Amino acid sequence: MQLTFSGPDAYPNLADRTPELLVVVDTEEEFDWSKPFDRGNRGVSSIFANERVHEIYNRFGVQPTYCVDQCVAEDLVAVNFLDGLAKAGECQIGTHLHPWVTPPYDEVVNTVNSFHGNLPEALERAKINSVTETIQQAFGARPRVFKAGRHGVGPNTIDLLIEAGYTIDCSFAPHTSFRGNEGPSFIGLQDQPFWLDGARTLLEVPFTKGFSGWMAGMFWPPLAGLFDSRGATLFKVPAILSRLGIIERVALSPEGMTVGDQIRLLRSMVKRGKRVFSLSYHSPSLVPGHTPYVRSDDDLREFLFRIESVLGLFRDEIGGTFTTLEEVRDGALR
Repeated sequence: MQLTFSGPDAYPNLADRTPELLVVVDTEEEFDWSKPFDRGNRGVSSIFANERVHEIYNRFGVQPTYCVDQCVAEDLVAVNFLDGLAKAGECQIGTHLHPWVTPPYDEVVNTVNSFHGNLPEALERAKINSVTETIQQAFGARPRVFKAGRHGVGPNTIDLLIEAGYTIDCSFAPHTSFRGNEGPSFIGLQDQPFWLDGARTLLEVPFTKGFSGWMAGMFWPPLAGLFDSRGATLFKVPAILSRLGIIERVALSPEGMTVGDQIRLLRSMVKRGKRVFSLSYHSPSLVPGHTPYVRSDDDLREFLFRIESVLGLFRDEIGGTFTTLEEVRDGALR
């Protein structure tokens, strides 16, 4: 199903704010990204490697949000580890939904159904409620933050999240289309927080993905689809535009993005009046071999170096501060 979302502008006095950065971690099971989705992949041993990155977060005063999925919330040892961080004030807990490992198991496991927004409304509701209740039982509090696995929101998702009591969503990937795999398109949507409903119940705080290069401020947003076009990629158009310094699409993430990539993005976006930034990655990347981004100990050292360097440059060069999703929503209500 091919989808495009829209929502009202609503974040107040954005350009007048000090730049703020928050961290969201897709906290999930380990699986081979090159193979088909499999309900049998439920291992979560990499969760404990988050201790390594908290040495960095604690120095900077960063409180990440761990959006945990069904497999993590079912594992008592993983829950105890994360709950300990939460009780120490070192993190917050949200929800992450991988439909293929979340009951009820009434759908065929395939690429289309890996975007839970493609599921029938009743089944999507049941999965949202299942993972929400599992997390509530595991951590003793109902989660208020939601992030769709694979950014897979659909036409019913927003209403279902409000129904389930969520107040913050961080599923959107601006300037990106997943239509090639029958997923959603976020082309043309803004890359700053906005309300998803007129009653200002559910705030969208999108993953930071945007443009740098000398054309970044003049780039017509619908053209972002060029970066996901198979034809354009085949002829290396995005790579050529980036190499020439014309325009490049960059994600604020240590996964596949260098420190230079991320800082160019932050400089470009701040210059254009953007003020809220969300850095994100997958928890299994903290152990070599679980994701394409970290295959060796050297990769892991580079991964941690990227996180530390981006946080340092954001604070010291850009003059930014660190925040959380909850604090961003509080600011939007003022």
